[in-house]
Amino acid sequence: MGAALVHGVLRAGRSPSDVTIVEASETRRRELVETFRGVNVTDAVTACRDVIIAVKPADVAEVCALAVACGATRILSIAAGVRIARLQQASGAGVRVIRAMPNTPAVVGMAATAIAVSSDCTDDDRAWACELMAGVGMVVELDESMLDAFTGLMGSGPAYVFYLAESLQAAAVAEGFDSESSAHLVAQLIAGSAALLQREPQHARQLRERVTSPNGTTAAGIAVLEARHMHDALLAAVRSAAARSKELGDA
Repeated sequence: MGAALVHGVLRAGRSPSDVTIVEASETRRRELVETFRGVNVTDAVTACRDVIIAVKPADVAEVCALAVACGATRILSIAAGVRIARLQQASGAGVRVIRAMPNTPAVVGMAATAIAVSSDCTDDDRAWACELMAGVGMVVELDESMLDAFTGLMGSGPAYVFYLAESLQAAAVAEGFDSESSAHLVAQLIAGSAALLQREPQHARQLRERVTSPNGTTAAGIAVLEARHMHDALLAAVRSAAARSKELGDA
């Protein structure tokens, strides 16, 4: 995800020379040098103002301390489950904190990202964070209390879509299509349907109804999904993922 953010920063027009990537692994540093031409790649940084933290939650406190020692005054963290209070505790006074939660479509510039900010953040901090995260997709600002729900819906959401794709591919194979054709057909099905929904995001139900003629083939299929309570299953999945996100954040 950190590499996806660097791509986004560069797409947003930042000069490569203004970006420094800190990476402990020598092997990974060599890969990053090849990927991001002109970007500074190092195992340590001596001076910085703005820091993006893209590490495992267990490493956040150490990285925050290093950032502060290097002069950071603004930190944006994408570490999963690490709340603003914990980031502030690790950073100390004088450092404004932003928590961002992109999802995996960031790697293709199609993320949905939520940001939440500490109480001392300025409008400039918000604008900076939004501009940064817009490089990998759409951005919404939420109160931190909504981030667990966002995780349940949008953080886990790509897996729900892939689970649906997996099931549709299996159905296609069961109906006689070969596996390669099934994969491409289902990918196109989801991409095309998503494009229609992007054009009319408020009208998912109407889009469904346009395809569903009374007593037709689609109506027969929808009836099975309703009989098996697909709506309730999806609602329960989102709530369960959100509850687990809260548990991890409270730990």
